[in-house]
Amino acid sequence: MYLELFDLKELPFRLNPDPEFLYLSKAHARAKAYMESTIWFTDGFVVITGEIGSGKTTLIETFLGELAGDVVIAQINQTQVSASEFLQAVLVQFGFTPFQMKKAELLATLNQFLGEQHEAGRKVMLIVDEAQNLGLRVLEEIRMLSGVDTTKDRVLRIILAGQPELNEKLDAPELMQLVQRVRLRFHLPALTLEDTEHYVQHRLEVAGSQGREIFQPDCYPTIYRFTGGVPRLINTLCDTAMLSAYNADRNRVSPADIDAAAQELQWVEFARRSAASRPAREARGATAQHAEKTADVSSNTPVARLLVISRGKTVSERGLYPGRLIVGRASDADLRIDSLVISRHHCQILTSNRLCVLEDLNSSNGVFIKNQRVRRHNLNDGDVVSLGMHQLMYIDERPGQRLGTDSDTASTGSHAQPAPVGEATQN
Repeated sequence: MYLELFDLKELPFRLNPDPEFLYLSKAHARAKAYMESTIWFTDGFVVITGEIGSGKTTLIETFLGELAGDVVIAQINQTQVSASEFLQAVLVQFGFTPFQMKKAELLATLNQFLGEQHEAGRKVMLIVDEAQNLGLRVLEEIRMLSGVDTTKDRVLRIILAGQPELNEKLDAPELMQLVQRVRLRFHLPALTLEDTEHYVQHRLEVAGSQGREIFQPDCYPTIYRFTGGVPRLINTLCDTAMLSAYNADRNRVSPADIDAAAQELQWVEFARRSAASRPAREARGATAQHAEKTADVSSNTPVARLLVISRGKTVSERGLYPGRLIVGRASDADLRIDSLVISRHHCQILTSNRLCVLEDLNSSNGVFIKNQRVRRHNLNDGDVVSLGMHQLMYIDERPGQRLGTDSDTASTGSHAQPAPVGEATQN
């Protein structure tokens, strides 16, 4: 390679993230400061977005390399997963082998681990890169994990990093509760022309240039014109240009070498390339968003309703929309019931356009339907779910699903309320 000709110790423009080569522009320094704030403030998410190649991953690696030993980290990079697969991936990062666990076991194991770490005085951090690929249900799982707390503090610190599509996804109405927990949200822009010059010189210095001028000053406007200030593109173009100069046996890179490298890479100027790719990108984003909404989101009309009953009287009513609803006594529960016999996160209802599924979240006193304890149950119109002295009556609002129609529910015409299950002592 060209190291000997340019008298360098190592390759200055490798594409793999390397914290030693990190150039902290003002924007990168700000994003890093936001990440560092998660160590001290546990009251919300930090979201960092940026275009492909903007330096997000290098920033994360640098941040992780500077953390103290009392911080336990789960770093997730594979994000095209289901909710259960995501929870498994997090537990694997924490040293578990969770692949035979069911959903309730995954959540219980994770909650127990977080509690143990807090008692031991350790901080726990979850960093998700490429978060724009997360599905709505996975993002809901992350929201619920962020709610694990002690009497005063949240236990889990969370950083989401991804491409600009992540911002679009977070702005969806279905994720309003998650967005309300975002404490800091920052978009990492491309480098300016001045920063592009400093970036190139910084990487050359780290590689051993010792202040020597390897790129002629008039190279930088051309570099910026073809890369738009995107660090990964700068690396690719500069490395190819150095090879061009090396082939000509010259130890300085000229604007002609930059042009030759762009021609070899078959690049047009960045502005033209971005304009050409924008419609396709927008179309992909719209298609993905439509597919997700078709699967998980309905109109403003609720799929079903829950009547909350206490001592024989309806005390509140809640519409069920596609997504996840957590029932419990914790302050972050979607449907909060203030009772000592109800666990913090007692059960959940997963709603789609086709059905609603009730799941016990490993509660201490259980979930009962017709005096039978259930772990998972497809809710039918008229079902009454007993939680201690409280009942939840499920009323299906979908056409043809009410009692007395073509529903597959039991053929009874009234919403009978079972006798309350006696209150037991909460563990």
